[in-house]
Amino acid sequence: MNQKFGGTIGRTMEDSTPWWPDPEQAPDGAPNVVLVLLDDVGFAQFGCYGSDIATPTFDRLAGDGLRYSSFHTTALCSPTRACLLTGRNHHSNGMARIVEQAVGFPGYNATIPHENGFLSEILRNNGYATFALGKWHLTPATDMSAGGRKDRWPLGRGFERFYGFLGGETDQFHPDLYHDNHQVDPPATPEEGYHLTDDLADMAIRYIKDLRAVSDRPFFCYFAPGAAHAPHQAPADFIERYRGRFDQGWDAWREQVFERQAASGLLPSGTRLSERPSWVPAWDDCSADERRLYARMMEVYAGMLEHTDHCIGRVVDFIESLGELDNTVVMVMSDNGASAEGGPQGSFNELYFFNFEPESLEENLARIDDLGTSRAYNHYPWGWAWAGNTPFKRWKRETHEGGVTDPLIVHWPERLGRPGETRHQYLHAIDVVPTLLAEIGITPPAHIAGVAQSPIEGVSFAPTFDDADVPAPHVTQYYEMMGSRALYHDGWKVVAFHPLVNVDYGDGRDARAPFDQDDWELYHVAEDPSEIDDLAAVEPDKLAEMIDR
Repeated sequence: MNQKFGGTIGRTMEDSTPWWPDPEQAPDGAPNVVLVLLDDVGFAQFGCYGSDIATPTFDRLAGDGLRYSSFHTTALCSPTRACLLTGRNHHSNGMARIVEQAVGFPGYNATIPHENGFLSEILRNNGYATFALGKWHLTPATDMSAGGRKDRWPLGRGFERFYGFLGGETDQFHPDLYHDNHQVDPPATPEEGYHLTDDLADMAIRYIKDLRAVSDRPFFCYFAPGAAHAPHQAPADFIERYRGRFDQGWDAWREQVFERQAASGLLPSGTRLSERPSWVPAWDDCSADERRLYARMMEVYAGMLEHTDHCIGRVVDFIESLGELDNTVVMVMSDNGASAEGGPQGSFNELYFFNFEPESLEENLARIDDLGTSRAYNHYPWGWAWAGNTPFKRWKRETHEGGVTDPLIVHWPERLGRPGETRHQYLHAIDVVPTLLAEIGITPPAHIAGVAQSPIEGVSFAPTFDDADVPAPHVTQYYEMMGSRALYHDGWKVVAFHPLVNVDYGDGRDARAPFDQDDWELYHVAEDPSEIDDLAAVEPDKLAEMIDR
């Protein structure tokens, strides 16, 4: 036996001194960390980002913290989550796409290597309690079963407690629910008022209560609700608050949002509103039945987002009641832009889209009163996704700004004060881990559980906490999602759009065209964040430089 022992062993207990290893200790004054990762919420859908959807919790956090206008993700769920929790790019994590679309090639196998340590592993090994709640979506699909390997479930990657679901989406009233490493039934029924996001908030509060009953350790709470991913479902009273609120349609709503964004200082000076793409119908060209249906679908989405804000507000209020909110880092973000997976007509059942089945306007209208309830699995039409990403022109899964630019709020009064300011520096999801480690005072470990660690690929954006004008520390970033590619470098961006086979944009694009025939676009996004002016023809040298880079 070769165990370290710091006491003494005599002949009897009376002449012996016991000893125990020191437990891991967090650095002095280490803050709690709450990462709120929303799903499919667009750049323009928080109130503090221009929307008229009520998000008082997010608005309060932004009003007392920092709001970022140029935070970027990968354009899809699993890839962004892998970036956020490891500080490495999605291909480095084997997570180029969602876990359900894994293929057996490097970068695409949905198997995050243990050399890419999770933030949860690092914080746990430095004295933190670690909780994960909500959507995981980082376990290979082959292991998402009771008999699957558990080393890539949350408890296998540094979380001490987990309550949520493993896949990409779930019914909010009848979730596929897991507690730690086993499947459980929801604690109530929809008839009894059950909704998953309420349940997640209850459990987050319970986890914190359990911790504080015995310990003052700081905690890391990763709160990732299924909202506002389809199915769009919420308690009826939240939905009814929006009755008639979107009857003006997506064109007018988008213009109103843009005016509020510009007036609030969210957008860099000179930002323009991009035009409606040809594949999004003008609201006035929709029939009366279509407008009635599409407005109702947006009412349901808005109710779901407000309900999510309300539930997260309960967790924030509980932390405040403990007197700990001032020294809690709260970051609120989304994993990609608003989703166009409802297609041009919206959907009573989102699974039509994924099974290449056409939507039926007649069926959608016949089931309009079921939208948002446990009797539907609905998603709004892509006109609302386009509007939800104002001022951008595209959406989730695409490497234009509408797919990869998302809200980010940072609230930490003990460190930031209560500035209520906006930051415009370019950031990426891989920057969150190094930022938090630098601010907490933890050096990235060389090994975790005996596994040598790969370099963290993000950079800390902590300098932006103190200086609105400091140059962006993140200078170059690549993107690739399902064939669409882009590269950002020092205010410039090249992007090649490659359409998916099941999406018809009506513009003659061939989804199966070879990549060497792609048409590269060039934007000076530092001055044109909406990607309106394609400079490829007038800046051939810059285009060539960016493509080469």
